[in-house]
Amino acid sequence: MFTLCLMMLMIELQTDKIVKLPPPRLRSEISFEEALAKRRSIRSFRSTKLNWEELGQLLWAAQGITEKSEGLRTAPSAGALYPLEMYVILDEGVYQYQPRDHQLLRKLESNVRNALSRAALGQECVQRAPAVFAIAGVFERTARKYGERTARYVHLEAGHAAQNLLLQATALGLGAVPVGAFHDEQVEKVLKLPNGEKALYLIPVGRSAH
Repeated sequence: MFTLCLMMLMIELQTDKIVKLPPPRLRSEISFEEALAKRRSIRSFRSTKLNWEELGQLLWAAQGITEKSEGLRTAPSAGALYPLEMYVILDEGVYQYQPRDHQLLRKLESNVRNALSRAALGQECVQRAPAVFAIAGVFERTARKYGERTARYVHLEAGHAAQNLLLQATALGLGAVPVGAFHDEQVEKVLKLPNGEKALYLIPVGRSAH
């Protein structure tokens, strides 16, 4: 009986720490051209939470695996070195996306939204959006091959991933806004990013309040 209870507790803990996301869908009711035409920066959101299917679709659009044998992703990467790391900040905590398994790993269990907003110059959209996606870069992965052009390539890649996410948000009927105004080191501290990971982008996402 004790062994059974212990096993059940371990399963609960694993489930709480790792979230297996629903498989991404490959078809939409909205065309690519329509998503381009409708995409706008939305800064005011309703409090309605995003579900795991929506979160998974957005993360897949930014950095999902599209070719398993070589691990190729939705966004192009110089030398296929993939220096980006994706995080999503929810009320429940901070989760890191693991593209190969299409799952989330819970990194922090506290609500850091207020601290993240302060690090982003007090922007209300960062504080109030039901989900904030953070893109971080590990420059060393690209530097091994590309040397002095590393920063250029990593920043370009962050732009590719961000645009994918923004267009996917539009296709899902969600609003989003790219945020580049923040104190890098403060964001890294709030999210407790590992050494070598640099904050590049914040993208609040939710249902438009208008």
